[in-house]
Amino acid sequence: MNFTNLQIQTENLPKVEGLVLKPISKSYFKIIMLNKLAIYAGLIGLVFGLKYVIEKKEEVQLNLYYMLSAVVVFCIFNFIVSLLAFKKRKYAMREHDVVYAKGLIVHSITTVPISRIQHVEESRSWLARYFGLSTLKIFTAGEAGSDLSIKGLPHLEAKQMKEIISDKVNGNN
Repeated sequence: MNFTNLQIQTENLPKVEGLVLKPISKSYFKIIMLNKLAIYAGLIGLVFGLKYVIEKKEEVQLNLYYMLSAVVVFCIFNFIVSLLAFKKRKYAMREHDVVYAKGLIVHSITTVPISRIQHVEESRSWLARYFGLSTLKIFTAGEAGSDLSIKGLPHLEAKQMKEIISDKVNGNN
C-alpha cells in the first residue's frame, strides 16, 4: 500500500467569494427588533427604577438625565449595529455543502459539507411562526450542539432545505 499526500492547488478549489449568497428573510429583523425593544425597555425602566431606590433624590434627579441619555445613546448605537449586522446574514446551499455568512465587525463564513452532517432540524418559536419563519439547525459528528444554525429562513424554504439535506445524508439522492 503506497501512501500519497499530494498537494492540492488552491486555484482549482471552488471559490466561496464568487458564491451568490441569499439574504435571510427581512421579517426576521422584526423579531430581532422586538427582542431588542424588550431589552431597551428594561434598561430604561431600570434607570427610572433607580430614582425610587436611591434615597438622595436631588442627586438622582440630576444624574437620571445623564443615565437616561447614556442608555438612549447605547440603544440607538446598538440598533444601528444590529441593522448593519443583519444585512450581513446570508446563506446558500450547494450540491455538496451549506454556506452561512454573518458578522459585521468579525465576518465569518461557515461551510458545512453535507457528507459531514449527522442530522438536520427545523424549529420555530411562537414569534417565528407568527412571521412564517424557521430556524434550520445542522449537526455534524463530534460536537455537543448544532454546528450551523440559520435563523430567519422562510418556513417553506427551511422545510425544503431540511428535506434535501436529509435525503442526501440518508443516501436517497
